[in-house]
Amino acid sequence: MSAQDPEFIAAARSSYDAIAGPYRERHPDGLGDRPLERGLLTAFAELVRAGGTAPVADLGSGPGYVTARLHALGVPVFGVDVSPRTVELARRSHPGLRFHVGSLTSLDLPDGSLGGIAALYSIIHVPDEYLTETFAGFHRVLEPGGHVLLAFQSGDEDDRSRLSERFGQAVSLDCYWRTPETVAGHLTRAGLRIQARVLREPEEDETRPRAFLLARKPA
Repeated sequence: MSAQDPEFIAAARSSYDAIAGPYRERHPDGLGDRPLERGLLTAFAELVRAGGTAPVADLGSGPGYVTARLHALGVPVFGVDVSPRTVELARRSHPGLRFHVGSLTSLDLPDGSLGGIAALYSIIHVPDEYLTETFAGFHRVLEPGGHVLLAFQSGDEDDRSRLSERFGQAVSLDCYWRTPETVAGHLTRAGLRIQARVLREPEEDETRPRAFLLARKPA
């Protein structure tokens, strides 16, 4: 990342740096009590393992619990997050795993080097005009036959909101609430084929449905 990063990347970096500690405390394992999410991640891991030994990138890895679970499922994996402070805390929590500072919108990885990409709840801060380009980057770094698993908050209609405070800290985050159909369209335009769509209704204190898309780079 550099001074040439788009404004939304800089905003995400500074915002998540500010809330990295309380975010980790609130979400030490966001999959612990979510059997559907765990099942989808397990299926993703099986697909990746069946395809070979190329690693998986957990993009927007946050506290690192998805990275750790993929590792436990026998997948070679590393985490990438835009926030240096978040990466520092993830390394402390999971000292045996690799975490790097980087942006999912501009992956500094060789072409065809990944067997899979997991991006759980990390595309919500990417503006519409950058989304197809971001997924084209996914396509570039995936090996033929590689898989993508996305999760994101959804709704009945595409919408946008601004988050200015979280955990008592000032932040500046635009959140884009897209339908599964909208995101699937961006994936398709980037050359990735949709394999599955799941929409889960809100639970407990959630206010929006959770959408999951599984896509694949053609072999």
